[in-house]
Amino acid sequence: MVWDKRRLTVVGGAIAAALALPGCAPAGYNSANYGGGSAIDPAANAVEASPTAEPAPGESNPAGKGTLKLAADDITSELTGTAVKRMGKVVVDQEGFVLYRFDGDQIKPEVTSNCTGDCAKIWPPALTEDGEPQLDGVDPDDVGAVTRADGTKQLTIGKWPVYRYAGDEKAGQWRGQNVSAKWFVVKPDGTKNLTCLPRASKPIAPPADEDEAAQDDESADSGSDYSY
Repeated sequence: MVWDKRRLTVVGGAIAAALALPGCAPAGYNSANYGGGSAIDPAANAVEASPTAEPAPGESNPAGKGTLKLAADDITSELTGTAVKRMGKVVVDQEGFVLYRFDGDQIKPEVTSNCTGDCAKIWPPALTEDGEPQLDGVDPDDVGAVTRADGTKQLTIGKWPVYRYAGDEKAGQWRGQNVSAKWFVVKPDGTKNLTCLPRASKPIAPPADEDEAAQDDESADSGSDYSY
């Protein structure tokens, strides 16, 4: 039997569409609150790579000699390779929050973190002072650090800088998966975890400063809870 090329095209398109559907997401999935915003075209970058800003005088060391003194709460002291439901292999920090990597970063010709400014408020970098977090399920040979534009040092896995997502409110959540079609859960070897790939969505808005933090939580997430 000779297959109609048009039929093959339609079938192929249907398969691709099915893969893009949130079949691995929880019941009641809503792209508008899963990622913190409405669904977007993968080509649209809601969070674009910020240009590497020149650090303010006295706030960093562009030559990479030494790092800024960090508060204990700002340091990622542990990296643990584990597994979560529906997603599989992930890396979490000492508080159990899932870590991500950003396609806007680069590892050649040198490792560079391009998430700065408001981007870094939405995606807080996993910072270190000595570059030696406690490891469990993550190969030490895959862990390193890169000096950011502000002089702080950020942990890398498989050379990729890693981050938290401010939209994850509890340990084990991975709402940041496929946000802006550029952010992905990172595996213990630094590769992307594409096991579950919801439609690309916009990130949450940058978190308010402390003096503005007393906002109604309902405005950020209308009761949705994806703790899996």
